[in-house]
Amino acid sequence: MISRTIFTDLLIMAFLVALQIFVLNKITLFGIYIPVIYPAFVMFYPFFRNKFQFLALSFLLGFIIDTFLHSGGNNAFATTLIAYFRTLIFRTSTDTSTDFFSFQSLQWSQFLLFLFSSIFLHQLFVQYIEFFKFTRIFEILLNISITSLISFIFIIIYALIFKIKQKV
Repeated sequence: MISRTIFTDLLIMAFLVALQIFVLNKITLFGIYIPVIYPAFVMFYPFFRNKFQFLALSFLLGFIIDTFLHSGGNNAFATTLIAYFRTLIFRTSTDTSTDFFSFQSLQWSQFLLFLFSSIFLHQLFVQYIEFFKFTRIFEILLNISITSLISFIFIIIYALIFKIKQKV
C-alpha cells in the first residue's frame, strides 16, 4: 500500500484535474453529457486521515475545477458537501455500523452502490445550483441521471486501473 501524504494527495488532485479539464471536458456524449471523474478523489480518500485536511483538499479540488470551468463555485460546493457527508453516504450505502471503514471489506455490490450514490449526489448538487428551474425539472433529472451513469462508468474504469478497492 502506498503511504499517502499531503504531497501525494496534491499529485492525485493535479492528475484528476488535468484529466478532467484537458481530456474528459473535450468528450461530450450525445452532444451534452460530460463525464466527471474528479470526485473520485473524495470517494477514495482514506477514511482514517485528518477530516479538516480532507475537507480543505476537497474544497480546493472543486475550486480549481470551478476556476477552469468558470462555474462560480458550483463544483467547490458539491465536492465539499459530498466530502462532508462521505461517511454517512458510506454507512448508508454499505449498511456498515462499525467505526472502521475499509473498501477491502466491502462486497463489490456495496462498493458500486457507494460510488453511484456519491456520484449521483455530486451531480445533483452541481446541476441543482447551475440549472434548477421548476419548469425544467424532468430535463434536469434526466441530465443528472445520465451524467451520473456515464461518470460512474469512468470512475469504475479509474478504480480498476489503479486498483483502488485493494489499496485504500
